[in-house]
Amino acid sequence: MADSKPVPSLNEDPMAAEALLRDVFGMIVDEAIRKGTDASEKVCVWKEPEELKQLLDLELKSQGESQEQILERCRAVIHYSVKTCHPRFFNQLFSGLDPHSLAGRIITESLNTSQYTYEIAPVFVLMDEEVLRKLRTLVGWSSGDGVFCPGGSMSNIYAMNLARYQRYPECKQRGLRALPPLALFTSEESHYSFSKGAAFLGLGTDSVRVVKADARGKMIPEDLERQISLAEAEGAVPFLVCATSGTTVLGAFDPLDAIANVCQRHGLWLHVDAAWGGSVMLSQMHRHLVDGIHRANSVAWNPHKLLAAGLQCSALLLRDTSNLLKRCHGSQASYLFQQDKFYDVSLDTGDKVVQCGRHVDCLKLWLMWKAQGGQGLERRVDRAFALAQYLVEEIRKREGFELVVEPEFVNVCFWFVPPSLRGKQDSPEYSQKLSRVAPVLKERMVKEGSMMIGYQPHGPRVNFFRVIVANPNLTHADIDFLLAELERLGQDL
Repeated sequence: MADSKPVPSLNEDPMAAEALLRDVFGMIVDEAIRKGTDASEKVCVWKEPEELKQLLDLELKSQGESQEQILERCRAVIHYSVKTCHPRFFNQLFSGLDPHSLAGRIITESLNTSQYTYEIAPVFVLMDEEVLRKLRTLVGWSSGDGVFCPGGSMSNIYAMNLARYQRYPECKQRGLRALPPLALFTSEESHYSFSKGAAFLGLGTDSVRVVKADARGKMIPEDLERQISLAEAEGAVPFLVCATSGTTVLGAFDPLDAIANVCQRHGLWLHVDAAWGGSVMLSQMHRHLVDGIHRANSVAWNPHKLLAAGLQCSALLLRDTSNLLKRCHGSQASYLFQQDKFYDVSLDTGDKVVQCGRHVDCLKLWLMWKAQGGQGLERRVDRAFALAQYLVEEIRKREGFELVVEPEFVNVCFWFVPPSLRGKQDSPEYSQKLSRVAPVLKERMVKEGSMMIGYQPHGPRVNFFRVIVANPNLTHADIDFLLAELERLGQDL
């Protein structure tokens, strides 16, 4: 890159800075959005780490660079990044691009405010309140509380902290010395954030009692009862049950009504991790998967996943109306939360959370909902289910594809059995050889840039593919390509 005049700041040359931003926005539309959603383009341009470091020239130097150089930097960042909005990206629990949500994210970043007081974020404080109210209504609550958190893991950890505080409020001041040995219960299929949260909160990972799941990945309520009795016999105090609506791998939904009955009998806080599956609450056809969710004390729900609201958009919803969030986390910082302000200080919601500065996450969901309406979002959910079922039907038709389980959500898990292994299931080396197939195919697809699919082992099951059918712009042609591409990539195995 040739040396030239450094980029002016807004104060030095507003016109030049505006021109830079217009160029960058144009580049985003052309390179990240138009090409990033074009099935004929690559999902990714794979480079080994050392080569990528050189291509990006990551070193930060004392001398600034020209506008032309900065534009090339932006272009390189987009070019070498994975296009998660691409119709052949099936790798994570999020994918696709909603233009209204993206517009909300651009506005949010441009305004660059923090979601802690009404005085600096009046629009977003009121919007946040309304969006959370709407989400609680879908759970089935006419009142309650809630916050947007930096990801579903943090929503789960917040719920763990709230459940502990409700049971032992003195722990806020006295810490762990105020607590007996505690026990929380979650299924073997639940998210790893519960173990991380137990370590983070000082409970220790031994406090997490793992409840058995059935063959479909659903928590077994009878084993929950057994684990509670066992914990009590060992001198621990049960305080929390964490159920899951939409497990990460198999997409299973725990039987919430039966679990709520157990919690009611034992006086335990019920948290539902619906980060992945919560969006079924918008669908009349599929809402039955979360029957009983209204009986929970707290619910985590990530609209950035199936609804494509954009990272990150993670809500923690509470049935509580006693201001538990603020009582648990508040510290009344006098430089922010003065009680003699000229407006209603209850609108200063920042003391509800552990963070001080907090990103605005409501606008992208609000704007998308305004554009799509609840009916449009319902169609988005129903269409994802329909496309997942289409994938299942196509898998059944093709030689060399074997379902792991019959899916009840949009996680479709299957093995691709290459030609050399077909009909050899009884061979002693079959499982070992099959386990090597998915990693090889993953490397090939990524290095070609043709698509991205996740894989994993699961209990006694060897590596299999997990396709997430979540992109709102997917078509039958994209599903057909996925299967044909696996056949092409694996024909010599």
